[in-house]
Amino acid sequence: MKTFPFLIIFLVTALGVTAQTTLSGRVLDERGRALPGANVFVKGTYDGANTDSTGAFRFRTSRRDTVTLAVSYVGFENYAQKLTLTGEPLTITVKMTELPNELNTVVITAGAFEASDSKRMTMLKSLDIVNIAGAGADITGAINFMPGAQRVGEQSGLFVRGGSGQEAKVVIDGLIVQNPFFSSLPDVQQRGRFDPFQFKGTSFSTGGYSAQYGQALSSVLLLSTTDKGSQDGLTLGLNLAGASVGYENATEKSSVSGTFNYTDLRPLFALVPQQISWQREPRGLGGSLTYRYQPTKNGILKAYGMYSDSRLAMSYRDPAQATATNETGQSVLDQTNRNLFINSTYTDSWDDARWNLNVGFSYSHDTDDMTVGAFDFSRLNRRAQVRAVITRALPNNGQLLFGAELHALRLGNAVFGQKFSLNDRYAAAFAEWQVYASRKLAVQVGVRGEYTSVIERFNMAPRLSMAYKTGQFSQISFAAGQFYQTPDYNYLFRNRQLAYERADHLILNYQIIKNKRTFRVESFYKNYAQLVRELPWPGQPTAFDANPFRFPIGQTNNTGNGHAQGFDVFWRDQKSVKGLDYWVTYSYVDTKRLFRNFTASATPTFVSNHNLSLITRRYFQSIRTSVNMTYAYTSGRPYYNPNRATLGRPESEFLTDLTPAVHNVNLGINYITAVKGNFMVLYATVDNLLNTRNVFTYRYTADNRTRYAVGPTTYRSFFVGGIIMLGKKAKVDLDKI
Repeated sequence: MKTFPFLIIFLVTALGVTAQTTLSGRVLDERGRALPGANVFVKGTYDGANTDSTGAFRFRTSRRDTVTLAVSYVGFENYAQKLTLTGEPLTITVKMTELPNELNTVVITAGAFEASDSKRMTMLKSLDIVNIAGAGADITGAINFMPGAQRVGEQSGLFVRGGSGQEAKVVIDGLIVQNPFFSSLPDVQQRGRFDPFQFKGTSFSTGGYSAQYGQALSSVLLLSTTDKGSQDGLTLGLNLAGASVGYENATEKSSVSGTFNYTDLRPLFALVPQQISWQREPRGLGGSLTYRYQPTKNGILKAYGMYSDSRLAMSYRDPAQATATNETGQSVLDQTNRNLFINSTYTDSWDDARWNLNVGFSYSHDTDDMTVGAFDFSRLNRRAQVRAVITRALPNNGQLLFGAELHALRLGNAVFGQKFSLNDRYAAAFAEWQVYASRKLAVQVGVRGEYTSVIERFNMAPRLSMAYKTGQFSQISFAAGQFYQTPDYNYLFRNRQLAYERADHLILNYQIIKNKRTFRVESFYKNYAQLVRELPWPGQPTAFDANPFRFPIGQTNNTGNGHAQGFDVFWRDQKSVKGLDYWVTYSYVDTKRLFRNFTASATPTFVSNHNLSLITRRYFQSIRTSVNMTYAYTSGRPYYNPNRATLGRPESEFLTDLTPAVHNVNLGINYITAVKGNFMVLYATVDNLLNTRNVFTYRYTADNRTRYAVGPTTYRSFFVGGIIMLGKKAKVDLDKI
């Protein structure tokens, strides 16, 4: 009897051992590679084990019948499988699926170049923009060296893949900038108004862009302002174009910064001969104020305001006045520009960032008090807009986005003293769904609806983008969609019955980023429809007026059309030669249009078929100097030869004469030093180093007897200046230069 309890214990233990099931196997990823340290267990029990270095596991469980085997591993989707346990050993192979994230999944890149440090397809940084010789530290000047952009030296704006300067929009924090460039002048390319260091990211879309944005047939340039200031103290700048002073103060939750600048181009023009006769060299005053505040852990409020006041007067050759006996045909333009721009946004998130909110407001007011000779040509542009976007994060890094925006515009234009004006109320709503069908495949579907009161019309534009990961470092992307734009307001001043102009985009690209090298090739096709055409007056033959400063007064309709097709290539190498960063871009475009006052389908005068750029940058640590060089090639552009018509040439030869190709070599040098512990940069640039006599286009006198060339305002120019930061926190990461 004394042995009975021990017998009971022995029997129970024996029964437990015989009831146990041995589970073993391996845990692998989708490629069959071992996942060491994965947690394997039976749900609802403490039975389990971790995998070893080969991904193998082995353990026993006393559970019977149906159980759930669970496996978890960081960065992979949780795994679960139903098993039936009978006491017989089971061997199982588990294959885990990797969770999508920015490091291991595809990123939709078709039609977009990013300059943000946070994206996998990073192409440029703010210092890249500043250090591109020939860009003049101007954002749009730097973008002109990117694939898809066209360099048009005598006009302002972004010209992308056969599109005009009016087909591209500049957007800051989701809000359209009404006047991103300084006021246009005859045959003078104007720079953008904004400092590149104001922005943390720059995305240049060459087409196929998101449903969040509209009113651009060809392109959008998206700028994202910095979230918080990083420099405390005073900044002083002095160069041949003027002087500036800035101050910034940052605390844990807020920062405020302000700048004041004085511009006077007389010293520069005294040293650099000009091709333009200036009656009053450009000069002006301006300033900006930026405030940032973080009221909550995830919320941030940003407000930016800028004002400038400038004045100039110039004598220029007017095609309408020039004749064989008076080839100069000079007209005097006097202009005073005043520009106010205010932009404010608030972003926040909640529910562990599953929900995100972005709301914004902007207001711009721009006036040109302008006369040409004795006539009034004043202009007014005013835009107020509000925008709200809500984003819902979905499982596996997907997201659903929806939003709306409202715009109120007031525009005015005086032509030979006759005043035109209009008001427009523009509204848009949009939605976009992005999903990762797998770690290799991402799809984004969107739709945008717009209503414009000035023409009382509505449009609905679908958008589609997708990308497939072809290798660890490579992918292909595709984008397609419809894009609408309200016609040029110069046409709407006289005809409010016009419809939206439309462009349909198809884009396919391949990209590989590996070892600090980037290769990208992208092909595109763009179909234009419903373009505005100017019709001849009844009883008069069709005629083309090449004067770019004219105001359209004839009949108009939407019977215009056209196409653009081609490809871009981009190669950047920061690895092969130590300390050397260089990139090469090439763009080819074939395009024809029947629009505006064209008499036949032809390549527009702002399009060149071939654009090539070579950008190099080298920082010499021993002498703390950065040397930057750029070579740019632009093939000849069409120009109008009125004598072809008088010679009885067919319309098939309309706009077939080409200008010579443009070659430009630019050099920039930045020297970095310190004065009593204060950071200082001295810089010098030379544009058109070889003094090439480039020609942008040709024009003819009013009697068609004499041709004259239009080129840059100066052939070879140089620019020097410096900036000093007075503050203990003022610093620059030399590794990024």
